Amino acid sequence: MTHLSWFVARRYLSSRKQGHFLSFITWIALGGITVGVTALIVVLAVMNGMQEELQGKILGSTPHIMVLERGPSLRMSDWQVIADSVRQLPEVEAVAPFALSKVVIVRGDEYAQAADLYGVSLEGTPQDAVTEMEREIIEGAHALGVTASGLPPLLLGDRLASRMGVLPGDSLLVFSLENIRTDPMGGLRPAVREFEVTGSFSTGMYEYDLNNMYAPLDWVQGILGIQATDQVSGLGVRLVDPWEATAVGDRIQDHLGFPYFVESWMTTHQSLFSALQLEKLAMGVILFLIVVVAAFNIVSTLVMVVVDRTAEIGILKSMGMTDGQVLRIFVLQGAAIGALGTVLGTSFGLLLSWILHRFEIIEIPPDIYFVDRLPVSINPGDVLLIVAVSLVISLLATVYPAFQASRLQPVEAIKNE
Repeated sequence: MTHLSWFVARRYLSSRKQGHFLSFITWIALGGITVGVTALIVVLAVMNGMQEELQGKILGSTPHIMVLERGPSLRMSDWQVIADSVRQLPEVEAVAPFALSKVVIVRGDEYAQAADLYGVSLEGTPQDAVTEMEREIIEGAHALGVTASGLPPLLLGDRLASRMGVLPGDSLLVFSLENIRTDPMGGLRPAVREFEVTGSFSTGMYEYDLNNMYAPLDWVQGILGIQATDQVSGLGVRLVDPWEATAVGDRIQDHLGFPYFVESWMTTHQSLFSALQLEKLAMGVILFLIVVVAAFNIVSTLVMVVVDRTAEIGILKSMGMTDGQVLRIFVLQGAAIGALGTVLGTSFGLLLSWILHRFEIIEIPPDIYFVDRLPVSINPGDVLLIVAVSLVISLLATVYPAFQASRLQPVEAIKNE
């Protein structure tokens, strides 16, 4: 009898005049489900892509964990001992010192620009680097070696180099905003040193490419006045799993104790990723309502079919069809609309997501969204959840009209018609 219910359900899905075509109201309900599922898949893929893109770019220039020392100048003296201690943890892959200072760079008397100057250690192998940028510097992908002029080398972000109008071989004056001394006349004199630009880099992060500069660790220590004492700003740590940064950071904090403290990349950029997660949730809820609205279309479709086929339902029941079989007819009809709409929506959503990812056809302002192209990343878990929710909602939408149809009495149905 299930085959009979499905046969009748298929006939009710089609138009009266052209039985091989779906009826107009069925197309409306089907289109609603398709559009809702397509929109959900594409938007969540874009949100996932944005989050993964930002994570990759941030981790390309930021250590998973930074170990710092409390104090008036944030300087670490016995960093070798601390580094050896941190390396003992099984979750740690590499530890390296760094020096960091806010500086002002000047080209002649024309223009001054604030920037972040990072001092990186050029010793060791690429496996000892704690960021992708440091690994590329050690491997020689970015020139940061001895210069022909004898000046210390300096590597700039490409947007910063473009704004300053400098090319490899040009020299810049770098003023440190931390190592400021008082002259005999009572004036303030910042430490200043001339650097030679040896190249530029691009991380794809607008903020990093506009503000970051790299130089050898010893030269940055020199401009900060901490080279003689071999102090550093802190230690960068690379982990086996960057998502364990918070837990491993807590272990390092407990192990080292006061006066050391730990900052993980997840804590430093928590507000950014929280905003993205909240935006993803909000967009998901808004687009989920499209599927809910489409489910109401299924309800209205089935109600109209029940009204239109009242006499036929009465005849079928008078011929021996049970309430359960009539109920099954309309459940199958609504479920078929939901299933077909879900399949079409999933197919269109995956296809559109692939097109956006493959051809990068949508450009976005990098100074606002950190990336210049719309990133797309399909999460199988999200797709399965969307499919499951769409099917469940479609099935629930059939309950009321199917129940009403099953309660029709044969005599009353035929008499009212």
